[in-house]
Amino acid sequence: MSDTVKPQITVYSTTWCAFCHTEMQWLDKLGFSYIAKDIEADKEAYEELMAKLGGNFQGVPVTDIAGDVVLGFDRPKIQEAIKNHNIEPVAA
Repeated sequence: MSDTVKPQITVYSTTWCAFCHTEMQWLDKLGFSYIAKDIEADKEAYEELMAKLGGNFQGVPVTDIAGDVVLGFDRPKIQEAIKNHNIEPVAA
């Protein structure tokens, strides 16, 4: 098994979204690794997000936690999904 485990958390965001930046800082503080995808700068990320949402875009951030999609910076839902999928913080 490889030492490099792909993060199970993806944050879809934009550069101007304050909640997106706050969520990523919060995940950093908790020690969770994630992939950040800017849906304005990356057309593939935008299309990937639209596919996950069935084209029903309502804003960012959107967080995909091992297949569970959370709309907005909803800490309780994000924490619950992380817990349900047994995602552990990365060692510092």
